[in-house]
Amino acid sequence: MVNWNSDILSILRRAGLLELGPPPPMEPLTGGVSSDIWHVRIGHNEYCVKRALSKLKVKADWRAPVERSHYEAGWMDVVSRVLPNAVPPLVHVDETGSAIVMHYLDPARFPLWKAQLADGEIDCAFAAAVGRAIGVIHRETAGKASVAARFRSDEIFHSIRLEPYLLAPAARHRSVTRQLKALARRTAQTQKALVHGDVSPKNILKGPHGPVFLDAECAWYGDPAFDLAFCLNHLLLKGVWKRQWLEACLDAFNALYGAYLPLVTFEHPDDLEARAASLLAGLLLGRIDGKSPVEYITEPSDKNRVRGIALALLVDPPERLARYPEIWLQEMTS
Repeated sequence: MVNWNSDILSILRRAGLLELGPPPPMEPLTGGVSSDIWHVRIGHNEYCVKRALSKLKVKADWRAPVERSHYEAGWMDVVSRVLPNAVPPLVHVDETGSAIVMHYLDPARFPLWKAQLADGEIDCAFAAAVGRAIGVIHRETAGKASVAARFRSDEIFHSIRLEPYLLAPAARHRSVTRQLKALARRTAQTQKALVHGDVSPKNILKGPHGPVFLDAECAWYGDPAFDLAFCLNHLLLKGVWKRQWLEACLDAFNALYGAYLPLVTFEHPDDLEARAASLLAGLLLGRIDGKSPVEYITEPSDKNRVRGIALALLVDPPERLARYPEIWLQEMTS
C-alpha cells in the first residue's frame, strides 16, 4: 500500500513536477521534529519534500513560525554560491505550503554522519572538513549587508533556538538563570555572519566532495559562534552515548574546531572562541533539560554527569574550547 500525503501532493503540483492522476510512490522520512519530510519518486527522478510545522513534534509545547522554510531556501541559495557541493540541489520553494523541494541524495553515496558516529566510524578528517566548511560560509558572508538584510529572522531564531535551548533550562535551573539569560541576550545581539543554526551530525551527509548540510530552517544573520558550539556539543554528547569511542569523539571535537578557527578572519578568533566556549556550556544543559533533549542519552547517571559539568561551566566558563576534552575525559572515565 502506497503512503501519500495530500499537502505534499499539492506542493509537487505547484512545483510543476506532478500532473493530476494517481499519487507517485512516496514515503515519510524520519529524523526531525520540526517538519514533515517525504521521499518521492516521479519517473526516474527522486525528490525530498520538506514542509515546516507550526508545532514541533516534541513533548513540550514548542511552536515556531512556518516562514522558516523561506529562510532555509535562502541559506541554501547563498551557500550554493560559496560551496556548491555543500547543499542539496534546490528544485522549488513553495511559499504557499511553507515547503521546499530538493533533489533526494542517495544514502549509499551520501551517508548520514550521525549514523557513522553511532557505528564507531569516527573520521577526524571529515570532522575537520565540517569545521572548514562552516568557517568558509561564515567568512564569506561576514559583514555582507545584503546577506544581513535577507536574513532578518530574529523572531524565528529566538523561538526555535534561544528559547528552547537556553531560556527554557534557565527557568528550571535558578542557580544559573542569570548566566543562561546573558548567553541568550549576547547571542541575539551578536550579528556578524550567516548562521545555519542546526549544525548537527543528523543534518550532515558525508558526500563524495565533502559535507552536505541539511535542515537550515534556523538560518539567521547572527553569531557564528553558535554554529561552532552547536556542532561541538553533539560530539561531546556522542562520547557519553558511545562511551567506548569517547576518545575518538574528543579527537573529532579537536579536529573540527582546529580546522574552523584559522578561517576566522572577520574578527579576532580568540573572541569568537571565547563566545563558543561559554555558549557550549549552555547548549549542553539545553540538550538535557531544554525543550528538545537528545533522545540517545537515557541513563539518569549520564544525564546527571552532563548536567553537573554544564552547571559548573556556566558558573565558571572557560575561554578556550580545549578545556572541554580535558574535563570530558576526566569526568566520563572517573
